[in-house]
Amino acid sequence: MKENLLLGAEAIALAAIDAGISGVYAYPGTPSTEITEFIQKSNIARQRKIHSTWATNEKTAYEAALGMSFAGKRSIVCMKHVGLNVAADPFMSSSLTGVRGGLLLVVADDPSMHSSQNEQDSRALAKFAMLPLIEPSTQQEAYNAVHYAFAMSEELALPVVIRISTRISHSRAAIVPQALRAENALSPDTDTGKWILMPAYARRHYAHLLALQPELVKRSETSPFLAEHKTTSKQGVIAFGLAYNYVMEVLRAHKLNVSVLKISQYPLPETQVQEFCNAHEHIIVAEEGYPVYEELLRGFFNNPKIHGRLDGTLPRTGELNPDIIAQALGIPAAQTLAVPSLVVGRPPELCKGCGHRDVFEALNAVMQNYENKQVFSDIGCYSLGALPPFNAINTCVDMGAGVTMAKGAADAGMFPAVGIVGDSTFTHSGITALLDAVNDNSPVTIIISDNSTTAMTGGQDSAGTGKLEQICIGLGVAPEHIRTIIPLKPNLEKNITILKEEIEYQGVSVVIAQRECVQVAMRKRKK
Repeated sequence: MKENLLLGAEAIALAAIDAGISGVYAYPGTPSTEITEFIQKSNIARQRKIHSTWATNEKTAYEAALGMSFAGKRSIVCMKHVGLNVAADPFMSSSLTGVRGGLLLVVADDPSMHSSQNEQDSRALAKFAMLPLIEPSTQQEAYNAVHYAFAMSEELALPVVIRISTRISHSRAAIVPQALRAENALSPDTDTGKWILMPAYARRHYAHLLALQPELVKRSETSPFLAEHKTTSKQGVIAFGLAYNYVMEVLRAHKLNVSVLKISQYPLPETQVQEFCNAHEHIIVAEEGYPVYEELLRGFFNNPKIHGRLDGTLPRTGELNPDIIAQALGIPAAQTLAVPSLVVGRPPELCKGCGHRDVFEALNAVMQNYENKQVFSDIGCYSLGALPPFNAINTCVDMGAGVTMAKGAADAGMFPAVGIVGDSTFTHSGITALLDAVNDNSPVTIIISDNSTTAMTGGQDSAGTGKLEQICIGLGVAPEHIRTIIPLKPNLEKNITILKEEIEYQGVSVVIAQRECVQVAMRKRKK
């Protein structure tokens, strides 16, 4: 087969097409976005009419993928690590319902928080759900893992998790593909008791999940992604996923006599782990992310052989790299020259001509008249309003929190209580928050900064485009207190007046600041 030079995310997407998926479900989030985008642009996917439109959020994406599985067809659902928090409800329940058509959850973690608010480790949730997880160490393994995982998903009737990280997702390698597989035929599940999680059924499903655990361990012990590099050394490394590459790079560069056990599948292969531990006196656990497997291998911290992030052998936070692995194996840190400070570091900023700039300018002009100047916000390009020159927002916690925290502050008696949310984030997580405010008639002003796209992740479609006013009316916001402004310099004074009026209103008001993202507008003009 012809080789393809692909990002890790693209390799997973190609594998999913080749494995016969009928749908991909996702909400854009770095570093997972390119999986869905690749499928959306694929000629084969278009010919096969593979479903690939963006979901409103990760929960709806997972549930739709589960519905496609119920119908007997293969589906893949993709998200970043914090997106799995949103999808946790159906994810946990799917471990009990199981699947019919193969269902893969591809979750992209972000160690070192390159584009995220935390660096949580999705392996902990897979362990929590007692589901099999594959952690590829290369782009080719990521491609192969998709085919392997779909087969396992259908054989065991369980969802399977594939966990990648930023470096795997966003680096390229040559990929050798497999032959294109036909899609599954439509064959809905007839065992309705399997899909109804009433207590009597759920207890039976949970017992079945527990009974499957020995089989999952057995499959890990025969996994094609398990490998061992044996030496005569009493020092060993147990490496997981991407960390295996760093370990092998260090061993080759420094010609070290160290044994390595590579594990890329959970649950842990008990036989190989036990034999490796028995054969070595000191073992370093190299894993990208939390010390998930180190805790298991330590046996609640009673195994003195095991070293890693928990005892300081490796750093507790951030990404691993070859230098860190080398130091843990006793190689002195390389001496490097200090980089001269030629220019002053510059923080990220909103694009020139961005509509958010005009929103913050108007908002700052209004808020300077109040003693309480706090503005609640959340995840999106407009988070940069927290930085100079605007310094306009005070919180950025998670998707939709700008609305709900403003409501909570109003409940506490704070005035004014202003929240700002993007259009895509509003449909993702802000709608239910606004409904809470409507039900309590909270004195809040919510600004929806509508740039008609999911701008922060590259300009994907936004679920609320052209529908925001109708949504707010449907939620119960009084139509006369749903105001639209155009955030442009000539409209500044008018926009200030509207914001003042709505902030003073002692009830729920919504100001929709509508102006297309400047980057999307430029791309349209080029086309």
